[in-house]
Amino acid sequence: QVQLVESGGGLVQPGGSLRLSCAASGSIFSINAMGWYRQAPGKQRELVATITSGVSTNYADSVKGRFTISRDNAKNTVYLQMNSLKPEDTAVYYCNALIRPPGSKLGNYWGQGTQVTVSS
Repeated sequence: QVQLVESGGGLVQPGGSLRLSCAASGSIFSINAMGWYRQAPGKQRELVATITSGVSTNYADSVKGRFTISRDNAKNTVYLQMNSLKPEDTAVYYCNALIRPPGSKLGNYWGQGTQVTVSS
């Protein structure tokens, strides 16, 4: 089985920074794209940032210039560095990855989510 485990969420003041991590573990043959999504109360889940296996990145307009996604392929880990945080960034952040287990098709996997709260 494949698991995605996030860490790094918490409470931060406006203008502050947080770094989220997400480690994939289990039966993994290869990992394609990885990314972060978020869901605020009463809103739909939305894309924050993605990164391909070739390290091409894509960002939501609302986070461009403030957030940076990166990955360590040796550790099967994706990171999200969040700077200049705003109250509207408050949400549960979910890690996502396209993973191929040995002998299986590519699957879409999600982490359990980590809460990020931006408040004074």
